[in-house]
Amino acid sequence: MNYSVSETILQACPQYVAAVLEAEVKNTATPADLWQEIEAATAEVRRIHTPDTLKDLASIAATRVAYRQLGKDPSRYRPSGEALMRRVLQGKPLYRIDALVDLVNLASLRSGYSIGGFDRDRIDGDTLTLGVGREGEPYEGIGRGALNIAGMPVWRDATGGVGTPTSDNERTRITAGTRRLLVIVNGYDGDAAGVTATAEFISRLLRRYVGAGDPGDIRLIRGNEAKSRP
Repeated sequence: MNYSVSETILQACPQYVAAVLEAEVKNTATPADLWQEIEAATAEVRRIHTPDTLKDLASIAATRVAYRQLGKDPSRYRPSGEALMRRVLQGKPLYRIDALVDLVNLASLRSGYSIGGFDRDRIDGDTLTLGVGREGEPYEGIGRGALNIAGMPVWRDATGGVGTPTSDNERTRITAGTRRLLVIVNGYDGDAAGVTATAEFISRLLRRYVGAGDPGDIRLIRGNEAKSRP
């Protein structure tokens, strides 16, 4: 897979960095041990954070700044990492979906990063480009229906949008039949070590809970090194 980042994104967030990994997997129902890890992470979020302190977490704060720079209200269209933490702080349980979705959510809950999890076989072509959503651009968020992504960072394949920090697209979502997983840890805070550590954590979860072989090297995408047209 080739990756590029548009000039528009770089103007709003010149420090953007992402960690990417791919793995062959066999999705299952969420194992009990994985759910115990999620419950432990949930308790830790409640111990450490309040709704007010979330905005100070670098991974969340930087994503909110990028939204505002691009013209999107991050309080109305919350990035998924922040939304997960806020749900926990409201005393609501996380949805139990399947092993792949839940382990990606666990990594997001622990880090605050908005993480894209995709079925690689549903992505059209071999190039993904991070750009900005356009007015009227069609996009079906997972469990959300039509989503207004104008002014929102969006990864696109040859067909259209596949993922935003707020919601991934139904077209390329993880399903029970997913056999090739693609994960993108989006670091609007520019913390290469942080996104890499989060991807490494996901890699360990994949090996433990879905029998993935070695996912291979984690690829670091630095915005200025992957510059493309707007």
